[in-house]
Amino acid sequence: MEDTIASISTSIGIGAISIVRISGNEAIRIVNEICSIDLTNIESHTINYAHIMDKDEIIDEVLIMVMKSPKTYTKEDVIEINTHGGINTTNKVLELLLEHGARMAEPGEFTKRAFLNGRIDLTQSEAVSDLINAKTDASRRLAINQVNGKINEKINNLRDKMAKLISNIEVNIDYPEYQDELQITVELLNKELREIKKELDKIIEDSKNGRIISNGINVAIIGKPNVGKSSLLNALLDENKAIVTNIAGTTRDLVEGSITLNGVAINFIDTAGIRETSDVVEKIGVDKSLEAKNNADLVILVINNNEELDEEDKKLLASADENTIIFVNKSDLDSKVELNLSNYVKGNTLSLDGIRPLKEAIISKFSLDKIMNKDMTYVSNLRQIDLIKKAIMAINSAIEDVDNNVEIDLIEINIKNAWELLGEVTGKVYTDEIVDTIFSNFCLGK
Repeated sequence: MEDTIASISTSIGIGAISIVRISGNEAIRIVNEICSIDLTNIESHTINYAHIMDKDEIIDEVLIMVMKSPKTYTKEDVIEINTHGGINTTNKVLELLLEHGARMAEPGEFTKRAFLNGRIDLTQSEAVSDLINAKTDASRRLAINQVNGKINEKINNLRDKMAKLISNIEVNIDYPEYQDELQITVELLNKELREIKKELDKIIEDSKNGRIISNGINVAIIGKPNVGKSSLLNALLDENKAIVTNIAGTTRDLVEGSITLNGVAINFIDTAGIRETSDVVEKIGVDKSLEAKNNADLVILVINNNEELDEEDKKLLASADENTIIFVNKSDLDSKVELNLSNYVKGNTLSLDGIRPLKEAIISKFSLDKIMNKDMTYVSNLRQIDLIKKAIMAINSAIEDVDNNVEIDLIEINIKNAWELLGEVTGKVYTDEIVDTIFSNFCLGK
């Protein structure tokens, strides 16, 4: 935290501009040493025209944004140098900053400093990475709400409720003569804990929506050979992504592509036809298909409408579960299939109208028409979800202790445990190892 750090904050490549960022107590001094103008008395939050110099040589014509602490991203002095977007020029500016005393920033170190200096909490920090990696408008909206602290607000409100309970319990135990303090009865404790649990359960229930919006839905397209899986993928993507022939076993490896439905990324995986085979290469493809099926959020089982069900079809249908949509393909041909099932849709890959029933089934399956709302205050981060689930377990233990008339000071232990776990969600409680791990996944310069 004592070092002044620097890094390129834009993608490496040729473009109109690149931004080199520097943050720390020595930021203004270091940049001033390689700048054609005096930055020491420049007003904060101004943009200034200058040249970057290496002794008497002009390196680049730049715009320099000066932002003095504490009203900056890191709460330290921050300078951003807008250079021309050439690779060599940008690297040269960074090289000069390092030569004059800056240290190369680690991945995510600017955001890490923003967290350690108290400008943002851990939920907001992790949301910064989600915002950078957002692939859909919905995932962007989700991330920006998290960056703005809406999750932090929810968690802190629950921690405040727990803190009041803990405080009143301790006062009741240590100073029973203080009649002005709230008397913690079994009935009151039971009521408060169940309300806290209800709110935590709601956060976890809603987190399913958050994960869908953030990561999308992984969909495996399976079926026996030659039922139209690759044609279905091509129709869904509206491009010739997979090779289509009338030769059984054409697809040997996984072919992937994504579309957006109701603002959510749907990641399709076309798999090799599943059947018994002695072909070594095809068998590897079949094994990959089964692995993709087991790891998918949703399975689309494709059946040929124009062929009677054989043993391979029946075997696959028998393995279908609640996460499976059966797509009876080639509905434009005479039907030879009889299904005594409710979870199937008919369609074909000849036109957009032919696959519309399947898209509607996916939207209905995940309620994609309902998860998008103005609030979009969902938890989507696995670390946060895991900690909240552990906090729920601690609250459940506290409720169970209340029901069993356990001593109140023992009940307090579980409430404190839940309070600390929620503190880990926002970063009120943390270890250096956890923080280092979180920010190591960030890109350089952020």
